[in-house]
Amino acid sequence: MALLNVLRYPDPRLCQRTQRVETITPDILRLIDSMFETMYAAPGIGLAAIQVNVPIQVVTIDITEDGRQPLCLINPEILMRSGSERTEEGCLSVPGIYEPVERASHILFQALDRNGRVIKQDIHGLLAVCIQHEVDHLEGKLFVDYLSDLKRNRIRKKLEKQARQTF
Repeated sequence: MALLNVLRYPDPRLCQRTQRVETITPDILRLIDSMFETMYAAPGIGLAAIQVNVPIQVVTIDITEDGRQPLCLINPEILMRSGSERTEEGCLSVPGIYEPVERASHILFQALDRNGRVIKQDIHGLLAVCIQHEVDHLEGKLFVDYLSDLKRNRIRKKLEKQARQTF
């Protein structure tokens, strides 16, 4: 396993739509392990493969504080959405920025786990929000895309300035 480089907004690679995983290979399993290591080290509660510049439909999630419920989703699909809740979101690709975003409060999703078994769950709360956030990444969308143009431009300029000061 290895820590991976997380792409930062406004990197255009984050806007790519990702490809479905046809076969779970040893390389994909190594990627999943490295994604978990990267996510925990950040620290974060979710990471999509596109955020580490791998444009495939793989997501890692763990909403616990102690890393005891790792969840890997391959080719996740949201089958149903209902309700609405506004929660503050952040993103490893948009470091240090937290903004309220409106999402469905309840979802039904389906995916494959790392062993290729089908997972189908009806969920709500933080896990539902996190899955929606990560599935958005797979479709080339970031949480800042839900914000006003003014807020999004301010965030972009702030992160671009921070990147210039880092180098």
